[in-house]
Amino acid sequence: MSFSKPTTFLAHLKTLTTKTPLHHRHASPSHTISVRFLSFSSPEEAAAERRRRKRRLRIEPPLSSLNRNQQQTQQIPKPIQNPNAPKLPEPISSLTGNRLNLHNKILTLIRENDLEEAALYTRHSVYSNCKPTIYTVNAVLNAQLRQSKYSDLLSLHRFITQAGIAANVITHNLLFQTYLDCRKPDTALEYYKQMVNEAPLSPSPTTYRIMIKGLVDNGKLENALELKDEMIAIKGFSPDPVIYHYLMVGCVRSGDSDSVFRLYEELKEKMGGEVVGNGVVVYGGLMKGYFVRGMKKEAMECYGEFLRENLRGKWSAVANNSVLDALCKNGEFDEALKLFESMLREHNPPKSLVVDLGSFNVMVDGYCLEGRYKDAIEVLLKMGDYRCNPDTLSFNNLIDQLCSNGMLVEAETVYGEMDGKGVKPDEYTYVLLMDTCIKENRIDDGAAYFRKMVESGSRPNLAVYNRLVDELVKVGKIDEAKSFYDMMVKKLKMDDESYKFMMKTMSDVGKLDEVLKMAEGIIDDEEAEFSEELQEFVKGELRKDGREEELTKLLEEKERQKAEAKAKEVEAAEASKRSAKAVINSLISPIGKKEAETESGANENAIEASLANKGQAEKGESVEEATIAEFSPTHVNTEEGVNKGDDSDETEATIAESSPTDANTEGGVIKGDDSDETEAQSDGATGQQVAP
Repeated sequence: MSFSKPTTFLAHLKTLTTKTPLHHRHASPSHTISVRFLSFSSPEEAAAERRRRKRRLRIEPPLSSLNRNQQQTQQIPKPIQNPNAPKLPEPISSLTGNRLNLHNKILTLIRENDLEEAALYTRHSVYSNCKPTIYTVNAVLNAQLRQSKYSDLLSLHRFITQAGIAANVITHNLLFQTYLDCRKPDTALEYYKQMVNEAPLSPSPTTYRIMIKGLVDNGKLENALELKDEMIAIKGFSPDPVIYHYLMVGCVRSGDSDSVFRLYEELKEKMGGEVVGNGVVVYGGLMKGYFVRGMKKEAMECYGEFLRENLRGKWSAVANNSVLDALCKNGEFDEALKLFESMLREHNPPKSLVVDLGSFNVMVDGYCLEGRYKDAIEVLLKMGDYRCNPDTLSFNNLIDQLCSNGMLVEAETVYGEMDGKGVKPDEYTYVLLMDTCIKENRIDDGAAYFRKMVESGSRPNLAVYNRLVDELVKVGKIDEAKSFYDMMVKKLKMDDESYKFMMKTMSDVGKLDEVLKMAEGIIDDEEAEFSEELQEFVKGELRKDGREEELTKLLEEKERQKAEAKAKEVEAAEASKRSAKAVINSLISPIGKKEAETESGANENAIEASLANKGQAEKGESVEEATIAEFSPTHVNTEEGVNKGDDSDETEATIAESSPTDANTEGGVIKGDDSDETEAQSDGATGQQVAP
């Protein structure tokens, strides 16, 4: 059948859509064409198109709704924001797109233990097209805190604050932990008060846990109790058993067992008369309180109650660690060992986290108290089998225990395992090994550990340097001591006593030239001060050999050099100003020169025209005067000549006012008002034309 003609096609459609009688409908199949008018070849294609349109509507809403939203947005005026108001931190929804890719890139650097590159990448990204979120910054800060890189953490925090990245509660918590770890509880309290009074954020329960634990560890128990009362009474938080546990441990350390039981009763009252659930964390502190009072039986009964809670599935790593510590430090190591083995059996991460890094550290201390150092080393090294990674603090704790008990070889073995576990030694690690080597009369090995510490980027303090140099001088290694002085003199802010010690050592061996060089270095160092007391000391050492005047000459020479250097700086500044001025003039002169040449040419043409007109006028006047002289009497000619002269002056004045020469000249004067240099050049050109 052909559908070439429209009428035939419509007739065919009409025939197909004609209703069939009811008694014939079952006899023949239906040939009804849908309203789509053959738009789709199959129902599946139609369904796919419907799904595509629905997806499109979800991604791109109708224009009517967009216009309505725009109108509503235009009608609602935006509130005027105060520029001095503190900025709110970005929500987690901002971590998308390129910022999420940047976040993952920095997390990769952190996992590779390349914290310097991660911090540098974060700094560079702040002023790029992809600014990092506060969550990315917190990841870097947390990694730096774990590795005790406090100076780098504070530097990065100061940088993001200046860059305008608003901090959230996690950022503040990391800063609190940093100050408390650095033994600066007063600074942490001051920063906490500043956050409460000025920041648009409220402290979280984690904030109070960090602050109270840090204050207890730093001996600020009274401040910790005040924060606990503020958390419950003012901020409205529910009582936290973990915080009560920290406070009870602090009371045990201070020997105040009465406060331990008072805190326990207070928590029990606030929790409805029974310490259950998370409250089991206080059992360790309660046991320690009983042990302090000498009530061992009651302490073990408390331990039995704790085990019954664990059988109910109330395993908690913090509670277990507290009970382990109470057992290990009060002569119940066998019970602690049984509890630790049961904890390892129940540990099934990530479903059940029963042990953590603190659990292994407590057992290491327990083994060391029992004198089982090899078992302590074994426990530390098998930590990774339970998905717990030791940190620098864990290694330092064991190295300290081994060095204190004269086991330097074992301590060096543990130190050698740090690199394999991905842990970097810090200043404390090297100082422990250096001091122990010095005690064992291994001065060279101690000096080697000090040198490694400096090369690794750690910055030893002045006391450590003085101990090493003093020991080297005692054994007669003066040259090596001098080499360490040269290494550290620019890195440490030495006091006068440190300078005097090394100068005295050099003077005693007759190396006065070295003493003068050291004095010269102090004078050249802008951060160091060559005090009068130190000057008198140097003069006294030089006086022994009659070379006292050399220091005076040295000081005069340095003053002269400083004066010359200052004069050169002034001269260089003036030269730079002159060169800058010359560059500006060179840029301006081509434009002025071109304008001067244009105006000079116009003035030359005007002067030539003026001279030509003036010559013609003088020629006409001479002819007229000759004619009058021929036909007039002498006296008449004289009177008329006088009158004529007056009229001619007026005529010449009138002609001069209307002559093009004066017009051009006036134009030149006007232009000269705009440019003095152009006017001078124009006058010079005019003078050259008039002179002939």
